[in-house]
Amino acid sequence: MPIRIQSDLPARTILENENIFVMTESRAATQDIRPLKIAIINLMPTKETTETQLLRLLGNTPLQTDISLVRMENHESTHTSEEHLEKFYIPSSEIFKHKYDGMIITGAPVEQMPFEDVDYWGELCDIMDYARENVYSTLYICWGAQAGLYHNYGIKKNSLEKKLFGVFPNHASTKNEPLLRGFDDLFPVPTSRHTTVSSSAIQKVSDLTILAESDFNEVTLAKSKDNRSIFMMGHLEYDTETLSKEYWRDKEKNLPIEIPANYFPGNDSNKKPVNTWRSTAHLFFSNWLNYYVYQETPYDYTAGSSS
Repeated sequence: MPIRIQSDLPARTILENENIFVMTESRAATQDIRPLKIAIINLMPTKETTETQLLRLLGNTPLQTDISLVRMENHESTHTSEEHLEKFYIPSSEIFKHKYDGMIITGAPVEQMPFEDVDYWGELCDIMDYARENVYSTLYICWGAQAGLYHNYGIKKNSLEKKLFGVFPNHASTKNEPLLRGFDDLFPVPTSRHTTVSSSAIQKVSDLTILAESDFNEVTLAKSKDNRSIFMMGHLEYDTETLSKEYWRDKEKNLPIEIPANYFPGNDSNKKPVNTWRSTAHLFFSNWLNYYVYQETPYDYTAGSSS
C-alpha cells in the first residue's frame, strides 16, 4: 500500500521512479481506508534528503500511511528553503492538536552540544512528553535516540575518542524480538556519531531492553518494555552515498576523519561504495510499522483528537 503525501512534494518523483507506490492526498480521499498517521520530526539540516530516505522505507510495506512532516518552530533552518518548509511542513505546535499511530524523531548534527544548549530542546521535550500519551510507538534515530533516552530516563551520552563512522555488523541481544524478525544473525547498520550511550546505563533502567549490539558492544537498538519507544542508534535510512558524502565533506574542511569502516570496496575511498544494509532497513521499518504500530493501534485511535 502507498504512502500518502502532498502531490508536489519533491520526494514524490524520486520515489515513483523507484517504483515505490505513492498516493497523493486527492487520490487517498476517494478510498475508504483508515491509514496509519505517522509524524516525522525532521531535525536533519538537509530535510529533503531525509524526507526521501524515510518515505522510501515507509512506502515499502503493505500498510497505507498518512505522513505529516514536522518542523521545529524555534529553529531557523539554514539548509532548507523557507518556501519548502512552509509548503510541506506543519509547525511543531500543530501536532498537539492530533494523535498519531507512529512518530519518527530523526537525528541531528548537534550531538557534541549539551542537550539543553540546543535551541529547540524545550520544544522537542514537549513533543516527547506528548508522544508518550498520544502516539502508539515513537522511533528515535541516532541523536534523537540519545535525546529520548536522556529526557525520558535521565541517561547521559558519552563522548567517543574518535567518530564512530562506517557500516558495522550487529547481532541480536534478545531472542524472538518482533523488530528483528527475519534478520540475519549478523546484520549491518550504518553509523555516524561522536557520542555513545553505555549499555550499563540502559541496563540499570528496568523499563528498557537492549535488542541489538555491535560486535564491539556498542548498543545499536533498545526499546521500552511497552514497545512505545524505540531507540535506534544507527542510520538504516541512509542512502548508499551518504557516508561517502560525509567523509569527503569533512576531508575538504580538513576535519579529523577516518575512512568509514566496512564501506568502500577494499577500503579504497576512490571506489564506489556498495549498499549492504538496504534489505535490513526495509525489514526493520516494515517490522516497526506492522508489529508496534499497526498491530497495536485501534482503528478509531485518532477519533479522540481535536482535529
